[in-house]
Amino acid sequence: MQTNPGLEGLVVADTAISEVDGERGRLVIAGLDVEQLAATHTFERAAERILGFEVNTGAGRTATWELLPRLGDALDHADGMDALRTGLAHLRATGDDRVDALAAIAAAPVIVAAWNRKRTGQAPIAPDPALGHAADYLRMTTGSTDAAAVAALDAYLVTVIDHGMSASTFTTRVIASTASDMLSALVGGVGALKGPLHGGAPGPVLDMLDAIGSPANAETWLLAELAAGRRIMGMGHRVYRVRDPRAAVLETAVRALDRLPAGSPRLALARAVETAAAKILRDKKPDRPLAANVEFYTAVLLDAVGLPREQFSSTFAVSRIAGWSAHVLEQRRTGRLIRPSSRYVGPYVNA
Repeated sequence: MQTNPGLEGLVVADTAISEVDGERGRLVIAGLDVEQLAATHTFERAAERILGFEVNTGAGRTATWELLPRLGDALDHADGMDALRTGLAHLRATGDDRVDALAAIAAAPVIVAAWNRKRTGQAPIAPDPALGHAADYLRMTTGSTDAAAVAALDAYLVTVIDHGMSASTFTTRVIASTASDMLSALVGGVGALKGPLHGGAPGPVLDMLDAIGSPANAETWLLAELAAGRRIMGMGHRVYRVRDPRAAVLETAVRALDRLPAGSPRLALARAVETAAAKILRDKKPDRPLAANVEFYTAVLLDAVGLPREQFSSTFAVSRIAGWSAHVLEQRRTGRLIRPSSRYVGPYVNA
């Protein structure tokens, strides 16, 4: 029996939700290339494509707001992912997967925005059920409903709604395969996404850009990082052998922001750093294709719309909960417990 610790190449499910073509740099979600999906769908409509039922989160956001006083110290966590995990665990499982999925999708932006406001000493802002998902999330976080910023944030939420059999998605499907409830599966997904090897790198991209400061410094700074044995944030992906298609979508979305035109220092710096990093990595690591991933322009976009870097990973989860929910529903239809094998290499030593 051969072991495969990372499970690369092992097909564990048939899915109609999304397909990742790492060789060609293509992501298809519910039958549409991610570029087309982001250009033509709001988050709610994209969620409906993968879930198969109407997604209107206004009433759910209001219900979550009414629940917040009963969450105790859930919003006092230092990390937004911890706050989201605890908040979702307070929702009541009804046993109806669709009801519970919609409740979790609606709850996530309220919990994350309230957590951020509280940690910065500001009063949480009550949701407005008349607004769309992205618009209300931005308003509850920053107080703004700037149309260009809302459109950019909506494009981000659509772009990261699903991405094949990622670690967090596999986690939710394993939990669902045990016949556990929808909310338990989603809480498990949050726990997996929290890991820095999966959902935790967008913030450090901004740290990198801040440290570089200007395009003229990019090459020198990047070479020093590699010489010190450190990785370049936002470059390289476990699956993609070429540039992540989501990076292109998000770069376009940032460029469309009126207050952050193509010539602005932040976007210009990011593009210069990407170009320099791609060239240096080709030269230094010719056997490893390392191109910009989704986190590179996620950092630039979320910063541009006014979200703090501490909220980046939990914002990823605000979107991905819809994708996880779709996978739970799909896993239910298989009716099969996921139960892989292991190879015993004992004897056991308690080190």
